[in-house]
Amino acid sequence: MDARVVDQPPSGASAPGILTRERIVARAGFNRWLVPQAALAIHLCIGMSYGLSVFWLPLSRALSVGKPVPAACPDMSLLTALVTTRCDWRVSDLVLVFSIGIVMLGLSAALFGGWLERAGPRKAGLAASLCWSGGFLIGALGVYLHQLWLIWLGMGLIGGVGLGLGYISPVSTLVKWFPDRRGMATGMAIMGFGGGAMIGSPLADLLITRFKGPDSAGVWQTLAVMGAGYLVVMLCGAFGYRVPPAGWQPEGWTPPAARAGLITSGHVHLRDAHKTPQFWLLWAMLCLNVSAGIGVLALASPMLQEIFGGALIGRPEVGFGQLDPGQKAQVAAIAAGFVGLLSLFNILGRFFWATLSDRIGRKATYATFFALGCALYAAAPWAAGIGSQALFVLFFCVILSMYGGGFATIPAYLADVFGTQFVGAIHGRLLTAWSTAGVVGPLVVTAIRQAQVEAGVQGAALYGRTLLILAGFLAAGFVANLLVRPLGERWFMTAAERPAGSAAGDASGGAFGIGRGGLTPAAALAWAAVGLPIAWGVWITLAKALILFR
Repeated sequence: MDARVVDQPPSGASAPGILTRERIVARAGFNRWLVPQAALAIHLCIGMSYGLSVFWLPLSRALSVGKPVPAACPDMSLLTALVTTRCDWRVSDLVLVFSIGIVMLGLSAALFGGWLERAGPRKAGLAASLCWSGGFLIGALGVYLHQLWLIWLGMGLIGGVGLGLGYISPVSTLVKWFPDRRGMATGMAIMGFGGGAMIGSPLADLLITRFKGPDSAGVWQTLAVMGAGYLVVMLCGAFGYRVPPAGWQPEGWTPPAARAGLITSGHVHLRDAHKTPQFWLLWAMLCLNVSAGIGVLALASPMLQEIFGGALIGRPEVGFGQLDPGQKAQVAAIAAGFVGLLSLFNILGRFFWATLSDRIGRKATYATFFALGCALYAAAPWAAGIGSQALFVLFFCVILSMYGGGFATIPAYLADVFGTQFVGAIHGRLLTAWSTAGVVGPLVVTAIRQAQVEAGVQGAALYGRTLLILAGFLAAGFVANLLVRPLGERWFMTAAERPAGSAAGDASGGAFGIGRGGLTPAAALAWAAVGLPIAWGVWITLAKALILFR
């Protein structure tokens, strides 16, 4: 097979459309190191879903900007809040946008994963771009008209579809481009999802400050500008996607002749993956890991403040409830630095743990997540009890690195167990575990905390029971990981069952002159385009986190 004619149509046939999978098959001379940047461009944009909270407080005073009294309606129902033009919105009603988006992420990834495999990553990336950026633009209109239902529709429902498609669009592509480094490849892309809020949140703050006026909170203008910017960046990513030709493999790399542990050389069809116990064990593992991590993220700021109180500002004898308003503001600023530090470790963990999994294996990596995480959750109340802020912060930084690492490692784990042919679609179905965890985790930790508060528990003991229950989640995940075994031969497709022209359809082949190049000028420019915004976000996050160590 000659890669120079991979996407040339037969004589007399019309050329494939610009969005078709056939059009983006790589030719000789293509550098595979240009694909991760395309994936990062999309993930850095949709990762702003973690940073949407920056809009809630300004929006809760959208009608009363510059006025001494809020336009509050204490007895307002949820249905009234959706259409009111006289009352300021409640933060609790606005926060539901995030919940809707996460639920739609799981549903859209599950529903459209099979279509993505057939249509190719470029078409899916385009759809993700239009939905995500369009959601911001519809949200801007909702803010301008003061219609909450439009914000739910745009940033929640439509944006959530873009979130799901954007999240899974690079997975199968990168796994097929980097069969020799599956974990590292998916870690690079999914690292971008964790970094999206690190860039988007301070950018939104800057824009809100720029557009804010005597009669405007500056939010609708910010949403419109960010929506337009996200459209441009995501389209660049979508049109940067390429897929390898059938039978392609990296030059000098030989696929293992037999299974190495869980790594298979076969491929499971999408219609069969969910019928296996391995799929549901992996689903449970992701759900439990995410439930524990997202529960901490939901309460990170109040947890640090309520446990350490005045000790954060050199007044260990003063509990959180006895702090005056000025002291509480100081403590809140330190807690914000803690949240920023957790976000940074969440991002770094996605690349570190996924890359490490290429060396020690996916099963061993997840065993580390669960065993070490369980120990750290159980030890955190002890660190709080002895008043060690440094140990407490260190424990949770490691925990959040493994939370992020779980997201980045699971696509490679799926490829090991089910093969690469339908890994993007299988990953999409597995992400329903994330949607479930997005509800279960915060619900469990907030319910337990509230019960402790009502029982009069304060200080270091307030979160002790919560952390032990989260440790139990991880202990259950450890057992589920132990039960994962290689699939039986009956689950794998025969050569006749594999889709024609699939990249996995030919076990033989070669590099075809594709994948060479490494850090060429084009690759360096592409890395700079995604790397500079990441570096800016890291700088801002570290600057905020330094307050923890003053």
